Amino acid sequence: MSGYPDVMDKLVSLCKRRGFIFQSSEIYGGTGSVWDYGPLGVELKKNIKDFWWNAMVRSRDDIEGLDAAILMHPRTWEASGHVAGFTDPLVDCKQCKARFRADKMDPKKLEANVCPNCGNKGTLTEPRLFNLMFKTHMGALEESSSIVYLRPETAQGIFVNFLNVQQSMRQKVPFGIAQIGKAFRNEITPGNFIFRTREFEQMEMQFFVEPGTDMEWFEQWKAKRMQWHFDLGLSPDRLKFHQHDAGELAHYARAAFDVTFDFGGTLGDQEIEGIHNRGDFDLSQHQQYSGKKLEYFDQPNNKRYVPYVIETSVGADRVTLATLVNAYREETVEGESEGRVVLGLKHSIAPIKAAIFPLTKKDGQPEMANRIVDDLRSAFAVDYDETGSIGKRYRRQDEVGTPFCVTVDGQSTGDQTVTVRDRDTLAQDRVDVSQLKGYLAAKLVG
Repeated sequence: MSGYPDVMDKLVSLCKRRGFIFQSSEIYGGTGSVWDYGPLGVELKKNIKDFWWNAMVRSRDDIEGLDAAILMHPRTWEASGHVAGFTDPLVDCKQCKARFRADKMDPKKLEANVCPNCGNKGTLTEPRLFNLMFKTHMGALEESSSIVYLRPETAQGIFVNFLNVQQSMRQKVPFGIAQIGKAFRNEITPGNFIFRTREFEQMEMQFFVEPGTDMEWFEQWKAKRMQWHFDLGLSPDRLKFHQHDAGELAHYARAAFDVTFDFGGTLGDQEIEGIHNRGDFDLSQHQQYSGKKLEYFDQPNNKRYVPYVIETSVGADRVTLATLVNAYREETVEGESEGRVVLGLKHSIAPIKAAIFPLTKKDGQPEMANRIVDDLRSAFAVDYDETGSIGKRYRRQDEVGTPFCVTVDGQSTGDQTVTVRDRDTLAQDRVDVSQLKGYLAAKLVG
């Protein structure tokens, strides 16, 4: 049990009510563990992806971007080991119809054939292997078409494009390839909102290095990736590394660490990013299965080798959930009878940067507020709201994480100044409209 409170139910409610995340196909009863990002959710997630892309690609000259296709040649997944090994052992209870992963059950209950759900004995089936990849057909007629898979990870698209990127961009090892994209897994035990879903988005970077230098680069990327989460605004107290011991290591891994985040309540510490030393497994496998050489030619030293790979793989949905959990707080406000709910999001990822309010719907205040909106939209994501009391409007913006609220009042139309309220400190500054964009820009960067 985590020392942090469980806010998941409150977040699920907030996310639907305020337009962050909806159940997929909700009017038909929903689709299990598939979610739609609403107007504010898509902005938040896009800002997080941009934050990652800027750190991994745009600010470096040794990492190139890629957007590989979801559908790949079926031999790709044979080479990667997914066709043969991407399975979970499942048991079903014949009494209550619940389904469990055998490798996650209490070994004593499994041996005694006791259902963890209903407690009945002798009702569990023998473990059966269940492939986690979604299959589909490529071709006009299903009976003559070939089976292809929805990719269960984005990494393989990077590996098969290793030489394409290296040669076209004239990169020298060490260098990396990064991409953000959808992946699909037919999870048997999904849940916990957007933490484990069947359709999800990954932010992955594969860094190709000379064999023998891999552990040095592995340690460097561990440090860089943890710092990225700090920079995103996640509390350092909720983040830590989990090292995979020999029994946990994937078949391809020489070393592996997870970045875990404490989600609070019963969910507790969970992986949001993996950092792996994959050795030369992936390129060697694709070289063998495709019959194409995937070696790097080190011209200055006149030698060829298959590079080792250091992988950083972040779940975009999991990090989005972590930022929401991390930012959620309930607090009392001095002098007010009702408390407030606040999403204390880092300014750079907040869906709305500033909200503009006319205090009343008369005396030219709405017109002035709309002129301010039009001016700020070229620089920031802004919102206009004239409905309800000013206090209720503040609370709505606090709840969605808007850093600043700008109020046009009776004084504004006379002296061209507005009141700017800070989400976190509740401090209010009087700012000349001509200086407002620069004022907000400085505050948002800070």
